[in-house]
Amino acid sequence: MTAPAVLYQTTLNHLPLRARGKVRDIYDIDAERMLIVTTDRLSAFDVVLPDPIPGKGRVLTRVSNFWFHKMQHIIPNHLLDTPLTEILPDAAECEQIEGRAIIVKKLQPLPIEAIVRGYLIGSGWKDYQKTGTVCGIPLPAGLQQAQQLPEPIFTPSTKAEVAAHDENIAFERAAELLGQDLAEQVRSVSIRLYTEAAAYAKARGIIIADTKFEFGLDNNGSLYLIDEALTPDSSRFWPADQYQVGISPPSFDKQYVRDYLETLDWNKTAPGPKLPSEVAEYCGKKYREAEAILTQ
Repeated sequence: MTAPAVLYQTTLNHLPLRARGKVRDIYDIDAERMLIVTTDRLSAFDVVLPDPIPGKGRVLTRVSNFWFHKMQHIIPNHLLDTPLTEILPDAAECEQIEGRAIIVKKLQPLPIEAIVRGYLIGSGWKDYQKTGTVCGIPLPAGLQQAQQLPEPIFTPSTKAEVAAHDENIAFERAAELLGQDLAEQVRSVSIRLYTEAAAYAKARGIIIADTKFEFGLDNNGSLYLIDEALTPDSSRFWPADQYQVGISPPSFDKQYVRDYLETLDWNKTAPGPKLPSEVAEYCGKKYREAEAILTQ
C-alpha cells in the first residue's frame, strides 16, 4: 500500500470531521487535540480551485514544520509529538494522510489573519497606488511596484469563510477585535517572525515579500502560532537573483497561478476555473524548489 500521489479531500471514518478549510481538513481527536491534514487543494483569490496541485500538501506540511521548529524560540506553536498511529488505528487511513498530517493542541484561534509586508506588491501595491497608504499606514511617495518598504509593516485582515474574501483592516480595527494589548503582541511577534525568516531566506537566495500568520490562545491566554507558517501558500517567495523593482517578480509560490487566472474572464467567485495541467505542474515544481532551498 502506498500513499496517494494526489489528495483533494480526506475521508477518515475513525475521527469526527470538525471542518474543511480552503486547504486543510480538520478532525477532532479529543477535548485537547485535533488532527490537521493538508490536502493538495489550492485556493486563489479565496476560492478553492477544482484542480489539485499533486503533492502540495506534503510540501506545505514539511515547510511549516520546519519553520515551527525554527521559530519556537520566538513563540510556542500548536504542534504535538503524538504519533499518528496512536490516533488512527486504521492502516489505510494512516496511509492516506502520510506526510500531510499533524496532531496539534486545541487552541482558540484569533479572528484575524496577521499579515506582514516587506515589499510593495499585490493588494498592498493596489492600495498604495490609490491612496499612498497600505491598510491605512502612510508610506513615502514615489515607491514602485515590488519595492522594499522602509521597514516591514503589519497589515491584518479579517478571516473569510470558504468562498468568501478576506478584507484588509486597519490596526485600530484589529485592536477592537482582539483588545489593544493582544493586538500589539500579535503585531510585534508577527514582525519579528517575518524579519528573522526573511533574513534566513535572503541568505539562501529567496526574498519573502510578505507572509500571513495565524495565532491562537490557550486557556491561560498564552499566544501560540497555529495553522501554517511561511509556506508558498501563505507567502510570496521571490528568487533574489531575478528580483527587480518596477515589475511583479517571478515567484516560488502560487502567484504563477494567480497570474494565469487574471488572464481569464472570471469574476473571482466560486466555482473556480479548471487549471491546465501544465499550470498545475509548474506550480508544484516551484513549491518543491522553494522547499529544497529553504529547508536544506
